[in-house]
Amino acid sequence: MNILPILFAPVVFWSCLFLILYSYFLYPILLFIAYSASQVLRDWRYLISASDRRVRVVGEQELPSVTLIVPAYNEEACLPEKIANLKQLDYPPEKMKVIFVSDGSSDGTAEILNGLNDSNVHCIFVPERTGKFNALNQAASAAHTEILVFSDASTLFAPDVVQKLVRHFSQQSVGAVCGAVRFVGSSESRQTEGVYWKYESMLRMMEGRLEATLNASGAIYALRRHCYATLEPSHIIDDFIIPLNARKLGYRVLYDPEAVATEFAADSVKGEFTRRVRLAAGSFRALAHIRGLPLANFMGLALLSHKLMRWILPFLMIGVFVSNTLMLNQPLYLILFLSQAVFYLWAGLGFLFRQQIQNTRFALLGYFMVAIHVAFLVGFWRYLRGQSNSAWQRTN
Repeated sequence: MNILPILFAPVVFWSCLFLILYSYFLYPILLFIAYSASQVLRDWRYLISASDRRVRVVGEQELPSVTLIVPAYNEEACLPEKIANLKQLDYPPEKMKVIFVSDGSSDGTAEILNGLNDSNVHCIFVPERTGKFNALNQAASAAHTEILVFSDASTLFAPDVVQKLVRHFSQQSVGAVCGAVRFVGSSESRQTEGVYWKYESMLRMMEGRLEATLNASGAIYALRRHCYATLEPSHIIDDFIIPLNARKLGYRVLYDPEAVATEFAADSVKGEFTRRVRLAAGSFRALAHIRGLPLANFMGLALLSHKLMRWILPFLMIGVFVSNTLMLNQPLYLILFLSQAVFYLWAGLGFLFRQQIQNTRFALLGYFMVAIHVAFLVGFWRYLRGQSNSAWQRTN
């Protein structure tokens, strides 16, 4: 029997376990400490200087012209509500343009857009499906305003969202502003993606306070037009690449939790799995674009801990499990192995009885966590094989 795997098993096990715990627990604790210290420092400066630390309210005359960009593929079910929502936005109509891009839609999307009779709305019809990257490129080329606001066809904005986003651009150092997303979904998605998103939103809020916002949600973010770089077919995660480019140009990327949009989550973990596979493949392709990214202040730690570490977590989980199986003759490692077995049993039962327990709090969380990590493995395999799919599909 080869003794080397057994000798190295404890090193592999504890290294992988530490990195998993660091990513999900220790980093959030470190982030909270830094966030709290930042808040105390801001309060202290305010007490000393008594200066207004809030973002300056921009008067209507000072509001910049904006273009809302909405790519769409087979969105006939969502478009009527989206169009109605845009009409309810509290922003001067003469300063707001809207560009819809139908990316080769085969349903009634084109018919709905053709029926719009609004001089402030411009529609672009791509005859064949080419991908979101092309839809965004065409819209950005057609836009001539100072600020671009990106959204999805299924996303609903709060009335004051555009004003909340653009107020930050009164600071010339700001290149992009990311809004907050609240998910609405089925009973299953509320117990899976909904729970996980609350955790993720807390991290984003704290990173935003430390000016370490890594990426936007494609559902809601704003950008200075000259920060837009033409996307390529490999740019699947555009809401990471676009803010990244703004940082490379020397601009700040902010997060505004008060600029709120409502998005509809996938109805099931299966639907979320499909989305995560595509995002995983895009994440690995995006690695090359990290070169040259300014990593001042907390940015470098956030990039390592919240992005890169998350991308390797599936491999760390495999490392923990496999190395643990080589040390079952020791009581501590046997207990730790049984703990992993219980976790995967929890995930398996969640998968088998997801319909029956979808209303039970946290019952499906194990199933969801395993599923999204498996999705990342599938996405990594597709990345290695060079499979590329820049088109996007709704995960209803």
